[in-house]
Amino acid sequence: MLDINEIRTDTERVHRALRKRGLDIDLTGFLELDDAYRRARTTTEGLRAERNRLAGEIAAASRAGEGAEELRAAAKALAGRLEEAEAAFTGLADRHHTFLAALPNLPDEDVVAGGKENNRVLRTHGTPPDFTFPAKAHVELAEDLGLIDYRRGAKLAGSGHWVYRGAGADLEWALLNHFLDAHRRAGFEFVLPPHLLTREAGYAAGQFPKFEEDVFLLDGGERFLLPTAETALVNLHRGETVDGAELPLKYVSYTPCYRKEAGSHRAADRGTLRGHQFNKVELFAFVRPEESAAVQEELLARAEELVAGLGLHHRVTKLAGEDISGAMASTYDVEVWLPGLGAYAEVSSVSNARAYQARRGGIRYRPEPGAKAEYLHTLNASGLATSRLVPALLEQHQRPDGTVTVPEVLRRWGLPEVLGA
Repeated sequence: MLDINEIRTDTERVHRALRKRGLDIDLTGFLELDDAYRRARTTTEGLRAERNRLAGEIAAASRAGEGAEELRAAAKALAGRLEEAEAAFTGLADRHHTFLAALPNLPDEDVVAGGKENNRVLRTHGTPPDFTFPAKAHVELAEDLGLIDYRRGAKLAGSGHWVYRGAGADLEWALLNHFLDAHRRAGFEFVLPPHLLTREAGYAAGQFPKFEEDVFLLDGGERFLLPTAETALVNLHRGETVDGAELPLKYVSYTPCYRKEAGSHRAADRGTLRGHQFNKVELFAFVRPEESAAVQEELLARAEELVAGLGLHHRVTKLAGEDISGAMASTYDVEVWLPGLGAYAEVSSVSNARAYQARRGGIRYRPEPGAKAEYLHTLNASGLATSRLVPALLEQHQRPDGTVTVPEVLRRWGLPEVLGA
């Protein structure tokens, strides 16, 4: 959630930042609502104070054995005025909250406006493989080597699902073990959260109310399957005031991710590139505001190091305003090269939410003992998602005979040097 004081005092900057997302929102109308909301709150609080004063005087008169008929009559008349004032205030408060809850985060100053076409490539690692033989796409490689069973995955759960089998399941699990081991050794605390979350959790993460159609709702919409571990991890400290001496708090989690995003028969969506359930290792950090930029760079470096360690050609892009998710102020994507598509696919998004999620979730920290509590910053990064890494590994490391070389860093988890040999 945005800082209401920033909207009130720096309206044009907020408007300008929202335009980077392609949004032209009438803040003037909201400020009129905000003024009415504040006046209604002042009126209601004043009437409540008057009610409490009269109640005290009535109690004192009763203890003294004095009549309090006039006071009781005044209290009765006040009760009607208070009821009307509270009803008016509640209506304004609901409209006020609904407007604020729907606003996305403000992109950072260095984020450019526009959509994907304005994403900036910052750097590239390695070069695309140059095959001297007819290269196969990942779907064909996975089927030929018996790694992934797409047909039976669809039979079990419908389109957008698959089954890892044999060496394919071993490869998937080795990737997850490798990522978790690397992050735990770097000092991230391992967390295994619930996969079922409450609506309150979705709101704090910024998933609700605007993007709830993207998740699988359960229990009449009161709970949902987590779309990413970030949604759970941001809620670990919801409603808490953290001791500043404990920051930064850094977590790593493994979960399946459940999403309604629709696949299709397009080549870009084939295989495991887009589905309703996929595995991901997620990094999350709660930090002091002055540390958040440096921690975002740290998380990005961790994601890049893992992709480079797998011997994969990839690049890093900085997303433009319309391509950043609603809760984030800044995002870097790490994208692997898929020779079969002749295109890059994102395997890690490294994002800084600034105080947006903390404000929605009431997550504060106390800079020092006795100091006023302030909102901290939250950051997240895929570290990494596997459903696009596996296709990249198969395609970039394929051999002329149809087998695939396994990166050395994964062999400690029981994988052979070559899949299909």
